[in-house]
Amino acid sequence: MADRDILTEALALPIDERARIVHELLRSLEAEEPESDPTELERAWTEEISHRLDELDAGTAATDDWPTVRDELRAQLARRRVTR
Repeated sequence: MADRDILTEALALPIDERARIVHELLRSLEAEEPESDPTELERAWTEEISHRLDELDAGTAATDDWPTVRDELRAQLARRRVTR
């Protein structure tokens, strides 16, 4: 089945099923990084959230559109795959 077909079918699911799929996909990505310390991950997320809230308060938060964010994420993933 083509990637686009899978995405189309997934988007047609009820929200609770889509949320379950997202959760499982994220868990599968986390499983690929066994060196990740849960305490360190929590600290990093807390720091990132704080940083983003500061940007929102200051009016300097990024306002990238989805295509820009998607392309940036794809580039980051491609770089990670090369370094593995």
